[in-house]
Amino acid sequence: MRIVSLLPAATEICFALGLGSDVVGVSPECDYPSAAARRPAMSRVLLDYEGKSSAETSRMVGERLASGRALYEIDEEGLRTARPDLILTQGLCEVCAPAADEVGDVAARLPTKPDVVSLDPHSLTDILEDIRRVGAAGDVQEAADSAVVDLQARMDAVGKRAAEVRERPKVLCLEWFEPPFVAGHWVPEMVGLAGGLDVLGRAGQKSVQVDAKAIALTAADVAVLMPCGFHINRARKEAVRVATIPGWRDLPAVRKDQVWLVDSSSYFSRPGPRVVDGLEILAHILHPEAFPKAWTSRDLQRWTG
Repeated sequence: MRIVSLLPAATEICFALGLGSDVVGVSPECDYPSAAARRPAMSRVLLDYEGKSSAETSRMVGERLASGRALYEIDEEGLRTARPDLILTQGLCEVCAPAADEVGDVAARLPTKPDVVSLDPHSLTDILEDIRRVGAAGDVQEAADSAVVDLQARMDAVGKRAAEVRERPKVLCLEWFEPPFVAGHWVPEMVGLAGGLDVLGRAGQKSVQVDAKAIALTAADVAVLMPCGFHINRARKEAVRVATIPGWRDLPAVRKDQVWLVDSSSYFSRPGPRVVDGLEILAHILHPEAFPKAWTSRDLQRWTG
């Protein structure tokens, strides 16, 4: 089978299920595992985000969407050369990857007429089901079922141990800095499983923009900075902007040095197998005594601003 994955999470799923050698094309953001980055890119971003702040990025994306112009361009000629049997895409976020309808239009013009599978998860259960869907589409259902069983067992283990912890800290998860957005979809669910109370995010719902007053009123005990699509080094460079939010330094999380940077791109914003690592990272942040596993500075860092 020949697979083109236009979504980093889908690419990770393919490699996790033993389909890596079948992947003949990816998106520019597909950087894990390292072998994925060596596959030819079948799409390109139409905006140059390099060196741009979160505020500048938000402005550029907003202007582009308001004008009705696409953020991505699909390489139709590249797809013709790749001759995929299966294209994996998404409909969850118009900012993160080419939309499913765009991909479907291009796929319909290809001589091979590939199947198009769109992954649109909103919860941890949805992510596990998407792994099964990719397994079915790639004819590796047994491997997918086994992977899901293992991931579910790890999630259950976190949930069981966290349920025994007495205190559940109030947690603020910032998915974007300028303007501030709180994480939605599966992240609030992860916080709950890890033994915390997400103060602004709503499980299964979209990430939402919030103002300084809403952030201040949370009186959050822990703040996790997880800007969407950022690895930890870029998140650290951008985090200085959070400190300018009015009332930020009065939060209990800030006063108690409980503000954390995480590698969102790897563990939180991509709905693939590594969100379970993200769950375990959150559990360690919230309850280090119950979850003492040591994580590297590439995964999480305490941030003092």
